[in-house]
Amino acid sequence: MSFSGLAYVLFTILLAIISGGIIAYYYNPKRKQNIEAPKHRMLDDDN
Repeated sequence: MSFSGLAYVLFTILLAIISGGIIAYYYNPKRKQNIEAPKHRMLDDDN
């Protein structure tokens, strides 16, 4: 495998790891309250 092929494989693996980390961080049960807050705020009455 050439250097450019190896670089593409490593870059793809790095992007997959970063994407997995972002998904795991976003869907962490500890963050659910912070993620759901804007939705509930939008549905609340202004009065």
